[in-house]
Parts: sequence; structure tokens; C-alpha cells
Amino acid sequence: MTRRQRAVLALVCAVAVSTIYGIQPVLEAAGEDLGLRRGALGWLVAAGQIGYLAGLVLLVPLGDLFDRRRLITVHLLLTAVGAGVAAAAPSGGIAITGLALAGLFAVVVQITVAYVAAVSPAGERGRNIGAVTSGVVIGILAVRVVAGALGELTDWRMVYLVIAGICAMLALAARFTLEADIRRPRVRYGQLLSSLGRLVVGDRLFLSRGLVAFFLFASFGTLWSGLALPLGDAPWHFGTTEIGLFGLAGLTGTLGAARAGRWADRGLAPSVTGWSLALLTASWLLIAQAGSSLWLLIIGVIVLDFAVQAVHVSSQHLLTTARPDQNSSVIGAYMAFYSLGSALGAITTTWAYSAAGWSAASLLGAAYAALGLLVATSTRRFAALPRARHRPGTPTAPASRTGSDRSPSKSGT
Repeated sequence: MTRRQRAVLALVCAVAVSTIYGIQPVLEAAGEDLGLRRGALGWLVAAGQIGYLAGLVLLVPLGDLFDRRRLITVHLLLTAVGAGVAAAAPSGGIAITGLALAGLFAVVVQITVAYVAAVSPAGERGRNIGAVTSGVVIGILAVRVVAGALGELTDWRMVYLVIAGICAMLALAARFTLEADIRRPRVRYGQLLSSLGRLVVGDRLFLSRGLVAFFLFASFGTLWSGLALPLGDAPWHFGTTEIGLFGLAGLTGTLGAARAGRWADRGLAPSVTGWSLALLTASWLLIAQAGSSLWLLIIGVIVLDFAVQAVHVSSQHLLTTARPDQNSSVIGAYMAFYSLGSALGAITTTWAYSAAGWSAASLLGAAYAALGLLVATSTRRFAALPRARHRPGTPTAPASRTGSDRSPSKSGT
């Protein structure tokens, strides 16, 4: 891959994922404008995650059947349509529909990652995935800064108008910058979908990494879906601009994504997963102090985002290496756990905050992280074989030696 192509793909990831997270810093303003109660605000965040989940299951497997460059272009255009519907919504129901539609086609992120994994040499796969995935981190966090400023200067609707316009421009850039990635599928779409179920049941590496992702992003979603609430309340009473600026602290996650890719190329993904999840759990001790110390909160946010991205990139590297002929399907199925976890975090954090304040929400986030660590520790042996066979200078082993101990033909994929 050229540097220009990596830059375009990283930007695609950043803008697409921002359709899901752009609502968070302007959550209260959007809810007030749309007439939603505080306890129902979590559904504005969860709508994008629910749409994303549907796209992961139904749309991402198309990347194993068709030209991924064309899919990236079309999905960006349809993401723009969903963002436009949200921007023009006259009511909460239509806004939720638009956000869900944007989330449905924002799975262009996973098609992009699969494209990168497919065209990258084995020794550079982790580095390239890390570089492009850093765009996801930038999108998730930088959109909070931009959305907060736009919400303060204009209103929350402008956030999605801007996103829609950028998605349309990126569709053209992807079309003329990327090389075609023609698929020659040996299976049909229905067979791909049915293979996802067998993947969950029969592949222990996949199942363990999926469960880690579920709890990882439930913890992540607990922070970023609910942080605007304590910052907007006493004693801070911050506006959307100040709240959005906290996204800058999380941009250190880009360092985690880039560095984790290099660690994964060296076969260190299982170790990185363990200590990163321990850091994630500990970060909530600092984040819980949001009502009394902004500095402790900022340090906690930095640690949390670094840890999340280190685990995320490590998992994607392991899975795409284990099943190189099913990059799109495997990533889509894996990210379904991500989407479910993020939606769970979004819904439960607003509920916990309404019921018992930020301390309760922080305890919830720490519990999710601890559960992820428990899963990773108890299933570490399933990642041992991928680690062993990808030492620098060694050839890639056949797919039959994955955590499932079965070849693709025998596992039905």
C-alpha cells in the first residue's frame, strides 16, 4: 500500500465512524431539541450501534464476494444519506432512524480494514491495519471536539450536515485513489451468512476475541456515551465545546493502535491484550473522580483509550491472520460483538447515571473491563498458536491450525 492510500483509508474510517459517535457531545442539546427525556437519551447513541450491528452481519460479508473498492464508495454515499436524514429530523423517532441508517452503512470501516488486510504483505499487515485503524480512533475522539464546537456555534444538526458532505467527497476520493480488489468467491452470500454462525460455535479463537471485544467496548461506551452528563452538571456546567475538547485526551489511542500493530507483527498480541485490559480496569479509578478532579479524569481517559485500541488492533491482527480468505466475514462477525458491547455501554451508562450518579456509571465501566480481562486470561491458550507461527521470518501456517483446530472446509466456512 502507498502512503496516500493509507491516508485515504484512515480518513474513510475516521469520518464513517464519526456518524456513530458525533451525537455524544451534543447529546443533551439534541435530546432537548427533539423532545426526549434524559433517561431516553441513550437511544440516540445506541441507534447508530444497532444499525452498525445489522450492517456487520448483513453487509460486511459482501466484501468476500465483491470488489471492496466499489463497496467502500457505495457505502460512503449511503452513510451520507443517513447522516442527512438525522440532520433534518423533526422528531426523535426520525432522528433515531437516520442515525441507525448511517450506522448501518458505517460498516464501511470494516470493509476498509478487510481491504487493507487483503492487500498487505504478511510482514506489514499489522502495521497497515494499525495505521488505518488509527483513523477510527481519530474519528471517534476528534468528532467530539468538532461536534462540541459546532454545537456551541450553531446547533447539533450541523454536525451531521458536515459529516454527510465529507462522506460524499471521500466516496469520490476512494474511487479514484484505491486499486480495484476483485473477488472471485467460491461460495454464495447465503453460505457466507450461515458460516458466521458456525464460526461463533466452532472457532475458539474467534469466540474468545469476540467476547473480549464485547466487554472492551461496553467499557469504552460507558465512558464516552455518558461523560457529557457529569461534565454538564455541577460543579463544572460545561457547554458542548468544553465537553468536546475532552476528546483530545483520548487521541493517545492512535498511539495505541499504531504501536499495537507492530507488537502484533512480532507475535505479542496475547500479552498486549492481558496488560492492556488490566490498565483499562485500573483507569476507571481515575475516571470516577470526574466530579472532583479534571486532571485525574484526563489521565484516566488517556489510559483507557490507549488500552482499548491496543486490544482492538491485536484482536483484528490475530483473526485476519488466522483466516486470510475470510477477512471481511471474520471482521464483520467480530465487530458484531463490538457493536453489541458499545450499545450496552451507551444504554446502561445513562441509566446508571440517572439512578445513582457518575460513581455508579464508573463502577459499571470497571466491571465490564474486569470481565474482559477474565475472558482474555481464561482463553489465552487459544491465541498461542497464532502467536507461535508468526514470529518474524517464519512463513504463515495453514488456516487449519487456528484456535478451532479445524480447517475451513471442516468447519463449514
